[in-house]
Amino acid sequence: MVRVVRKRWWTGAAVLVLAVVVAGLVWFKPWALWVDETVNEALPSATASPAPSSAAPSSLHPSGAPATVPPAGPTTEAQGTFVSHEHTTTGTVKLVRLPDGSRVVRLENLDTSSGPDLRVWLTDAPVKEGREGWHVFDDGTYVSLGKLKGNKGDQNYAVPAGVDLAGLTSVSIWCDRFDVSFGAARLA
Repeated sequence: MVRVVRKRWWTGAAVLVLAVVVAGLVWFKPWALWVDETVNEALPSATASPAPSSAAPSSLHPSGAPATVPPAGPTTEAQGTFVSHEHTTTGTVKLVRLPDGSRVVRLENLDTSSGPDLRVWLTDAPVKEGREGWHVFDDGTYVSLGKLKGNKGDQNYAVPAGVDLAGLTSVSIWCDRFDVSFGAARLA
């Protein structure tokens, strides 16, 4: 009888340990640390909408002031260099205004670890080096620009229309699963 109880106890314990291991693997996805995904997107070349053909060309604004001509190409409004937090992260980030007035956050030469549920966040948090910078980005205002497309390369993230950029001074590669920054850059 004791032998049967002991056998059932060991079977139950083995099933429980196996369930915990499987749940841990699903939650942490440790294999993602060794899988790189490289993305090499070109900078979008959005163009300003042409004036309607029935409109007469004019170099003056209706107020009489010279009309402002949109830039011929994308312009960098702010940029920064990544600092490492939870994982070694290198590369640069740029806030780029396209000729049509839209904006994108562009990551260039990004190199970080892969991980579960990584996002690109535009935030108001200060970029702090080392461990003290790991958890600050969800304390204030942030805009999620979407899932990180790849842990290496060049990639673009559209800034939603209507987002007030005043005060949004940094970009973080944020792990939403564990509430930690892999790396961040101050926009200046």
